[in-house]
Amino acid sequence: MSTLLASDLAVKRSWRSAKSHLMVSLMFLSFLVILVPLVFVIGTVVMKGAGIVFRDFPSWFTKSIPIQKRTRGPGMGPAVIGTLLITALASALAIPLGILGAVYLHEYGGQSRLARAVRFLSMVMTGVPSIVMGLFVYVVFTLRFGLSGLGGALALACLMLPVVIRSTEEMLRLVPEHLREASYALGTRKGRTITTVVLPAALPGVVSGCLLAVARAAGETAPLLFTIGVVTKTHWNVLSGPNTTLSYQIFQNASQVLPGPQERGWGAAFTLVGITFVFTVLARLVTAAYQKRR
Repeated sequence: MSTLLASDLAVKRSWRSAKSHLMVSLMFLSFLVILVPLVFVIGTVVMKGAGIVFRDFPSWFTKSIPIQKRTRGPGMGPAVIGTLLITALASALAIPLGILGAVYLHEYGGQSRLARAVRFLSMVMTGVPSIVMGLFVYVVFTLRFGLSGLGGALALACLMLPVVIRSTEEMLRLVPEHLREASYALGTRKGRTITTVVLPAALPGVVSGCLLAVARAAGETAPLLFTIGVVTKTHWNVLSGPNTTLSYQIFQNASQVLPGPQERGWGAAFTLVGITFVFTVLARLVTAAYQKRR
């Protein structure tokens, strides 16, 4: 009898091991399938855009956009400044609100009617096309107050909000329950437990979700076509007046067949990828330093 049981256990373990190896192989294959087009896209942007940016450095980041579209040369200073300002304003609107919404959904709302409604709406908003957000902000805000960077920031914030809510809620679910129980056992209130125990434990995942939302917002073009207008000189007041961004300039220059606009389009694409990469690395370094200090 013991021999039969041992053989049955060996067969089950071998089958489980085989399934485990199969799933790992499929995951690795899926990773390669995703990695190949990503490498080709980034490689093309770097090969075609890096030379243009470094050729005109530093005037690429300081000079105004040429009014004559046929001419070659820099710069993209207004688009770089506009991208940073509008994305920063959209992040300031969406990230705190999204984190607070996720905290309510997981820590307070549970399965209440309001929490289910917010969770459902955030899931629906995740799949809404970006151009619909742009049209919504255009009708509600731009027609009344005019073209401005604030309108573009509102449209991008609407796109970022569901991503931040969903990713933060999932990270909060991964925090072990015994951490909360240990904090409650020490007499700490729920609000303080969330701010000092739960959120710091989920910080790396929350930062990843926020960076994903910021990267999506920085690369969006459709919502900005109806909200920010277009300028060729740097406009620092993001709250009023037309503005421009790198994504808008990529769209505008890529539609031209002349060498000058094509060069500026590739250079703008490389600049946008570089800005996103730099801010991702900085956010990771700050998060790692904060966790080490704790």
